[in-house]
Amino acid sequence: MSIKMKELPMTERPYEKLEQYGEKFLTNAELLAIIIKTGTKEETALELAQKILKLNDNEEKEGLNFLRELAVEEFMKIKGIGKVKAIQLKAVCEIATRMNTVIPYREKRIRKPQDIAEILIEKMRFEKQEILKVALLNNKNNLLKMKDIAIGSGNFVVATIKSVLNEAVKIEAAKIILIHNHPSGDSTPSNADIEFTNKVGQAAKILGIQLLDHIVIGEKSYTSIFSQKLTQNEREE
Repeated sequence: MSIKMKELPMTERPYEKLEQYGEKFLTNAELLAIIIKTGTKEETALELAQKILKLNDNEEKEGLNFLRELAVEEFMKIKGIGKVKAIQLKAVCEIATRMNTVIPYREKRIRKPQDIAEILIEKMRFEKQEILKVALLNNKNNLLKMKDIAIGSGNFVVATIKSVLNEAVKIEAAKIILIHNHPSGDSTPSNADIEFTNKVGQAAKILGIQLLDHIVIGEKSYTSIFSQKLTQNEREE
């Protein structure tokens, strides 16, 4: 039979360790054990936490990032993790995501297109589906609105130029920035991304709207299509 948490030395119990030394001194397993709270007759909360960490089958997912992708049902495959504990774990993952998302963004002054990427990267880099968003700005580069244009199935999303520009026309936005993610994790723009950007830019210009950039978000980075074009032009010169 497993040793009970209360039988551990005080300095090894997650609750007491956090209280005495601070949260930064706890291991990932110890932090998870505090969320799990209770174990089973056979295993402590700490041992259950260690089993959760073993669910990471992707070495590229560093730290605890893999937890965001686990479904409630996957947590529940571990004996001792019921629906309530699984839901608590999912809630904590979402809180972590939202804490890393810059809010509020309304009326934020966008000094460069990458400012938009910094607002969205923590949220979009973990999405399993490709999502196309448009950021709508006024003449002073204040962010008026962020709108989802299309959500794809996996690594592909279909959007029309009309759907991108409709909202801009509706609220009389002077400038727009396109943003979409690559669930593969690679932020390199595809040929289709560049072609779509060019078409949107041409159509926007006719309407008196300026397309500032198209940002592609990967797992650990983002790419500005306009900056990439500039770099390519400089090489050609």
